[in-house]
Amino acid sequence: MIGEHLYTQLLRGAQRSKQKLEVFNPFFYYKQGTKGKAILALVAVCLFWGMTWVISKVGVQYMPALQLAGIRQFVAGVIYVAFFLLRGEQLPRGSQWRPILILSFLNFMMSNGLSTWGVKYISAGMGAIMGAIFPLWLVIIGLFASKEKLPRKAIVGLLIGFAGVCTIFSEHLQDFLQPDFRFGIGLSLIATWTWAFATLYTKQQALSFNPYFSLGLQMVISGSTLFGVSHLIGQSIPIASIPLEAWSSIAFLIIFGSLIAFICYLYALQNLPTEQASVYAYVNPIVAALVGWLYLNDTISITLAVGAAITLLGVYLVNQAFRMNTAEQPEAEGV
Repeated sequence: MIGEHLYTQLLRGAQRSKQKLEVFNPFFYYKQGTKGKAILALVAVCLFWGMTWVISKVGVQYMPALQLAGIRQFVAGVIYVAFFLLRGEQLPRGSQWRPILILSFLNFMMSNGLSTWGVKYISAGMGAIMGAIFPLWLVIIGLFASKEKLPRKAIVGLLIGFAGVCTIFSEHLQDFLQPDFRFGIGLSLIATWTWAFATLYTKQQALSFNPYFSLGLQMVISGSTLFGVSHLIGQSIPIASIPLEAWSSIAFLIIFGSLIAFICYLYALQNLPTEQASVYAYVNPIVAALVGWLYLNDTISITLAVGAAITLLGVYLVNQAFRMNTAEQPEAEGV
């Protein structure tokens, strides 16, 4: 889901050097890492994070989406926080809470919460593709907010990306007449917008403590808030009434989506070039579409496949443009 990209965002910010990132790694897998194992770990990331879209769609058929997202985030967050507290990690103080609260709202409450809600009304593959286009919003925001000239490759990527989106939706014009479909697309769009703003906000902040601990705190805050909000707005069911199918989805999302995949991503990031480790972002929509086709009988049309390929090409060009631009600048301090 979109929230998973927060891992990449925080880790890249914290990755001033490989050694400094390894200090924060709670599992210290880097001590015994090899490239072969790292590639296998990256494959696991692609599979598990791609499957989260499908598993989320299954879960929200049996219980309210915000409640599901809240339980998932809260339990995973508690595990992270408990781990670091047992290791003697200190809670943030004073102004350190400000970016944690803001990112908890933007990335988990809004991005992950709304994208989870959105797949109730659209296919898992389309949800994953929508989630992958957030770099295109960064370019648009940059066109209006930045005084610096955007790289030409970023502009080209933006145009190609939106051409791909138009291709995808060309066969869904009739679906826009359905309120549920429009609602799902709207939720997914808002989720990508809030993630884009969160990305820009993160680049302006400097978190002076363990970024992984920060992730856990954000998930605990967001999870408890989403759980409360879903109850207040009547979008919840009694815990005892949650069916086994929904609990199975929640368990998968916690264990494989929030814990194992994250550990595998850390391992891959520490033993592979950043560009190679980031390939999951382009594979996830493909995995989501294929698993949705196999498990949920979602349709994979030629138009969807071609549009997805064009869209991901545009996203790739945007990412390449900003990566090259960042490499030419002095290394930033902090997250």
